[in-house]
Amino acid sequence: MNNRNLTARFFIILLLALMILPESLLAIPAFARRHKVSCTTCHTAFPRLKDYGDEFAGNGFIMKEDENPRNYVRSGDELLWLNKDFPLAARMEAFANYDGAKSVESDLQAPWGIKLLSGGTLYHNVGYYFYFYMSERGEVAGVEDAYIHFDNVGGSELDVMVGQFQTSDPLMKRELRLTYEDYEIYKTRIGLSNNNLAYDRGVMLVYGFPELGTDLVGMIVNGNGKPEAVDRRMDQDNAKNLGFRIAQGLGDNLSLGAFYYMGSEESSGEQNKITYYGPDLGLSAGPLDITAQLLYRLDSNPNFGAADTDEETTGIIVEAVYGPQLDMSRWYLTALYNLVDSSVDAADYQTATLSYTYQMARNLRLLTEYTYQVEAEQHRFIFGVISAF
Repeated sequence: MNNRNLTARFFIILLLALMILPESLLAIPAFARRHKVSCTTCHTAFPRLKDYGDEFAGNGFIMKEDENPRNYVRSGDELLWLNKDFPLAARMEAFANYDGAKSVESDLQAPWGIKLLSGGTLYHNVGYYFYFYMSERGEVAGVEDAYIHFDNVGGSELDVMVGQFQTSDPLMKRELRLTYEDYEIYKTRIGLSNNNLAYDRGVMLVYGFPELGTDLVGMIVNGNGKPEAVDRRMDQDNAKNLGFRIAQGLGDNLSLGAFYYMGSEESSGEQNKITYYGPDLGLSAGPLDITAQLLYRLDSNPNFGAADTDEETTGIIVEAVYGPQLDMSRWYLTALYNLVDSSVDAADYQTATLSYTYQMARNLRLLTEYTYQVEAEQHRFIFGVISAF
C-alpha cells in the first residue's frame, strides 16, 4: 500500500468523522485525597483527562487555588517546601484475554500491572511526577514516567520538563487511553532500531500563545529508549534526537497539529538516520471526542548493514470516545483504528477495536473490549478490572 493511498484513506476517515459529529501527563488519587475533591475534577473516566485535568498537569500538578502553607512542613525556612503528607497512590489492572492469534488462546492476566504513583509540589511553580511499575506483564518494569516540571519559567508561558517521558506525549498520550489496545505506531520499532516514540530520557519545552490558541513543543532526547545504564551512560551513542510539534486551536472544538522528529543511532560502526513527520487532529463536540494521527517514519539503515537500506513506514491512529453525559457519564464507548504499514513486513499491523467502559465507582471501572486483527484474521476479547486507590 503506497503513501498516497494511505493519505487518502486517512483524510476520508477524518471527513466521515466530521460528517457524523453533532452540531453542537495525569492525575492520581493522591491528588483527590490531598485537595479533598472528586476524581471528576480532573477526569472523565480515569485515566482520561478533561480540560481542567490537562491544566492541572500543565501547572506541574499544582492546584494553585488550593495551595496553602498548612499543606507543608513548617520548618521556618521559606526555601524549603516539604509536603506534610507524602502523596502516594496505586493502580492495579487485571484482564481475562481470549486471543485467537496466540498459541495459548485464553489467558488470565491478573494482575496485568501494578503501579505506585506520586506527584506534587517541590517549590513555587515546580512540581514532580513519577510512577514505578512493580509488575507489568509479570515482570518488574521499574520507573517509566519520572520528571520534574518547571511551570511558567520566569513568569513567561514557557514550561520545562526534565526527566523520562514518552516522546509521543505531545500527540496522543498512551497512558491516558481507555482501551487495552495500544496506539501501535508510537511503540513500533523497525528492524534492529532501538528508536520509537515511547519512553525516552531528555528535556521537553512547551510554550503557549493563549491569545492565538497556539502551542509549541520542542524536545531533545537520547533516542534509544530507557535501557539500563552502561558505565553510568544512559545513551548508547553520541547522537541526540530532536522533536518539534505545533498545535493550533480553531475555536473551542477543533485543534490541528503537525509533528517533526529527527535523529540517528549507531550500532556496530553503522548509522541509522530516523525521521518522523505527520499531522494530527482533535475534535470535540458534546459527548463525542475524536483524535487522529497520520505519521510517516523513514529509516536510512535500521538493520545497521554495510549497505544502507532505506525503509518507509506509515502509521494511522483514529480514536472516537463517546460519553453520553460528558464527564459525569457512567459508561463510555471507544472505537479505535490502528494501522502500521511498512516496507519491513514484520512491522505491519492493522486492528479495529470497539471497547466499552463502565464506571462502578470513580476509581473503579470495568472493561469489555473486542479487537479484530486484520493481518492474522483473528479476534481478541478482553474483560478487565482497572482500579486506582
